[in-house]
Amino acid sequence: MSNTPVSGLPIGRGLLYLIVAGVAWGTAGAAASLVYRTSDMGPIALSFWRCAVGFVLLLGVRLLRPRPRPLPRRTVSEPLARKALRAGATGVGLAVFQTAYFAAVQATGLAVGTVVTLGAGPVLIALGARLTLGERLGRGGVAAVAGALTGLAVLALGGGGATVRPWGVLLALVSAAGYCALTLVTRKWGRDGGADASATSVWAFAVTSLCLLPLALAEGILPHTADPLRLGWLLVYIAAVPTALAYALYFAGAAAVRSATVSVIMLLEPVSAAVLAVVLLGEHLTAPTLAGTLLMLGSVAGLAVAETRGARREPLSA
Repeated sequence: MSNTPVSGLPIGRGLLYLIVAGVAWGTAGAAASLVYRTSDMGPIALSFWRCAVGFVLLLGVRLLRPRPRPLPRRTVSEPLARKALRAGATGVGLAVFQTAYFAAVQATGLAVGTVVTLGAGPVLIALGARLTLGERLGRGGVAAVAGALTGLAVLALGGGGATVRPWGVLLALVSAAGYCALTLVTRKWGRDGGADASATSVWAFAVTSLCLLPLALAEGILPHTADPLRLGWLLVYIAAVPTALAYALYFAGAAAVRSATVSVIMLLEPVSAAVLAVVLLGEHLTAPTLAGTLLMLGSVAGLAVAETRGARREPLSA
């Protein structure tokens, strides 16, 4: 049995795309912290510029790449209405995910906002995938998700001093719901076939930018800085690597891999951020950081192996 799903991307390559995307996402926090030190830019304005510049980069790549040979008319294209619906759904899901997360962090702090958003995400996705897509985790998958969530809690809360505020927790749950919808929609259309991951990435960022624009204008869209060159390079990096590249890989990989597996692999984001904090920002490697990182890496590795084996045993169109 081939381990290539209906989306056309082999399972192994989809897993690799998701791992690279998760690690790239983890660099965004360190880059954002440098943006905040360099300017007075707020989190929503940063999210807007991240998505808007990412849209321009992805659109440029799409326009410059060689065009594929046209398919026979009977198998050609997906209806325009479905393309618009997919772009709108993923764009709104991405906007809710990012904006509610930033608001949760502001309301209840980075540790609690992160652990609730990224912790609730895999649970909601596993439940949603079971109800809407018929995907089962199995005992090994449940154990891996539990291990990953434990590792996330240890990593995020191990330092102590976290303050839990109900409004912030509610916003974090809204963010997790947006992430859940984004992942399930991507998987659904990828499993049905005909979805173009490149087009999805481009137009999802267009929709997200439009959603974030009024909020960014209200916050202050143009920052003040004494070092515009440094700020410009930081914004280009955030838009290019943890945004355009990472989300293009995410949309392609999420269409090929089971939804719950996607959600756990993307927990590499806080692992990557923790490693960068130690290596580049001079933070100390604490026992909770090390324990949480090892738990999450072990869970990701276990799910990746299970996903690859399951792809060889089971019909992927089921």
